[in-house]
Amino acid sequence: MRIDDARSAAYDLLYEVGAGDAYANLVMPQIIEHYELAGRDAAFATELGFGTLRLRGMLDAVLARCADRTLSRIEPPVLDVLRMGAYQLLAMRVPSHAAVATSVELSGRVTLNNASGLVNAILRDVEPVAAMSAQYSHPAWQVRALTDALGARADELPQLLAINNTAPDVTLVARPGACTVDDLLQAAPAELGRWSPFAVRMQGVVPGALADVATGRAAVQDEGSQLVALALAAAPVEGPDDRWLDLCAGPGGKAGLLAALVAQRGGTLDAVEPQAHRADLVRKTLRGVPGRHRVHVADGTEFEGSFDRVLADVPCTGLGVLRRRPESRWRREPADIASLAPLQRALLRNAIECTRPGGVIAYSTCSPHIAETDLVIADAVAEGNIEVLDARAIALAIPGLRNVDEFDAATDAGPYLRLWPHRHDTDGMFLALLRRR
Repeated sequence: MRIDDARSAAYDLLYEVGAGDAYANLVMPQIIEHYELAGRDAAFATELGFGTLRLRGMLDAVLARCADRTLSRIEPPVLDVLRMGAYQLLAMRVPSHAAVATSVELSGRVTLNNASGLVNAILRDVEPVAAMSAQYSHPAWQVRALTDALGARADELPQLLAINNTAPDVTLVARPGACTVDDLLQAAPAELGRWSPFAVRMQGVVPGALADVATGRAAVQDEGSQLVALALAAAPVEGPDDRWLDLCAGPGGKAGLLAALVAQRGGTLDAVEPQAHRADLVRKTLRGVPGRHRVHVADGTEFEGSFDRVLADVPCTGLGVLRRRPESRWRREPADIASLAPLQRALLRNAIECTRPGGVIAYSTCSPHIAETDLVIADAVAEGNIEVLDARAIALAIPGLRNVDEFDAATDAGPYLRLWPHRHDTDGMFLALLRRR
């Protein structure tokens, strides 16, 4: 296979930017003119060159996992070829064999050392990710992130990716004290939820047409979201238990269930949301919930108070709700992980600050990404004054939990609770429960 001029042009761009400190937008037109590229060839070279530069961080992370040596031990010209090959496999509609074969041949031109075996071996390891990405219509970086999150169960990746391409059932929550499961079962064709004692699943029903939903006595809420709120409510606290806080409340699903639960204990829920229009959504969803609750338009990283239970359901990439929000897989980028990290840590830090000693904090995300889950908790623990509770064990002890043995078998060991669409038929949720010392 001949090394085509378009790939050579893309490589030259990487070389000029890396070795010559050139500006890509200025040097690329000259390179295209040198190779006399036009039309689709010029577009291919531009996409390959600029795309490889744009996603270099992600590409290096993937290559580092597939190489048998650190990237610093790979010659810079060969590393650029590997980056281009990985980009073609992960982000372009280039046949895998073509991406690998042309990269192997290109490596022979850019270095005097024989690196063809190395390039072939590394890109062959990258190839399965590309194949999964194409087969299940997920961006390659998400395939890699979900593989890492599954850990020892990485062989379940095809089932997870496949279920992300199906539509979930509509699940309602009967808010305790305002509505019962029987009320919902009588209102429309439905069946009991699989886990939550307050869940009802429906098909072919417009939820807003139901009176209980229209008045806020019930609401649309995935069972995973319900279990997060129920586990926080079930966690043991030391001392009083009548002041609860939802630090990231919008649009209000978990706040609605927490407000109903704390009302049964004679307590109060404070719900915090920084955006006024989302705070209005929280007020709307709380309108049918009995008891005392307040909605604050405030920054959750700065809100002050002393509470017995605090929920920090932080903004995240949403990799656990891809079947519910199919468009989000194309709107998110690897860079979002880094941009969200400071906010997630700041919210958790303030959630801990707002919790009195002996109280409990719930940190939850609708993403299983390690950087949004385990690493955030590890940093918080390193700062001191908290202990990690066994969220899995606490979830198993939720009063009225359905199908306990089945839930136990489907759920990995603690201390965190990890819910998966393909195992639990819920949104993908992560929950850590922490006690303030």
